[in-house]
Amino acid sequence: MNSAILLENLISPITLAFLLGVIATLIRSDLEIPEPVIRIFAIFLLLSIGIQGGRELAGADLGNLLGAITLTGFLVISIPAFAFLVARHIIGLDVRNAAGVAALYGSVSSVTFVVARAYAEGAGTPMEGYITGLVALMELGILVALFYGRLALARTETTATTGLGAILSETLRGRGLLLLGGGLIMGAAIGEKNFERIEPFFVDLFRGVLVLFLLEMGMTAARHLGAFRAVGLKMLAFGITMPLIHGTFATGLATLVGLPVGSAFVIGAVAASSSYIDAPAAVRATFPEANPSIYLTSSLGITFPFMLILGVPIIYQIALFWQSALG
Repeated sequence: MNSAILLENLISPITLAFLLGVIATLIRSDLEIPEPVIRIFAIFLLLSIGIQGGRELAGADLGNLLGAITLTGFLVISIPAFAFLVARHIIGLDVRNAAGVAALYGSVSSVTFVVARAYAEGAGTPMEGYITGLVALMELGILVALFYGRLALARTETTATTGLGAILSETLRGRGLLLLGGGLIMGAAIGEKNFERIEPFFVDLFRGVLVLFLLEMGMTAARHLGAFRAVGLKMLAFGITMPLIHGTFATGLATLVGLPVGSAFVIGAVAASSSYIDAPAAVRATFPEANPSIYLTSSLGITFPFMLILGVPIIYQIALFWQSALG
């Protein structure tokens, strides 16, 4: 099953569009997407992601799940922080690129979520229904990672007297965070009837716009391949090791707060994943100087296939271990 899913996603329009952008740049094609159009794509994608996530939250029954919600909030804060610190101080990336890496690894992969859910069901340990809402909340890791980047930049590029409140205010005013957070609130508040009125635009068109956005991201990544070569081996290790660390950490905590093995496993697999769909738009909007050949190639080229082939089964075994040790 995993190999079939991997093949299906490797030949998906999203992946192929990214590769086409890389090829177009490498052969020096005159293909070009104007910057104002890319900004429109980013605005659309971010707002759409927020609205759809808010809709999922509105439909989730989270009333009696204080422990699970607390766990999710802790993961949203800790995973981007750990990824940022490793990328910054061990890999040696600058602040903007470290924030970009942290945003992708602090976010979640919807494909990995679907695969983990199916794997749990196939193993006879299906996840609880409310996990979908928790996964939607974990998207907030994007915002947290970008805040860490803003904070680090304030300490290195401005005066030491810059207050935390000013940095937080600047972060929240950024278009990426505003669109994601505002969309999340909108999606949760508007109700199903109002959502149906905008669904043809924000849902049906989403994948098509995403294909064009990934085409441009591939072109941008190819223009900066030299930067990835400089950290290639380190990012290869990062792209494989970090998911295992995040997955082990998350499944252990999920077991401690009382989640059954299937739900703990899915939370762990999602925590181990990295986004190549949602987070890149936010990174480009907030830190346009960050190099997508580093953060996107690591997520899409290393972590994504690793998780589908080996990562998901490994994390399931880790979840079983924690269940026997802590359950």
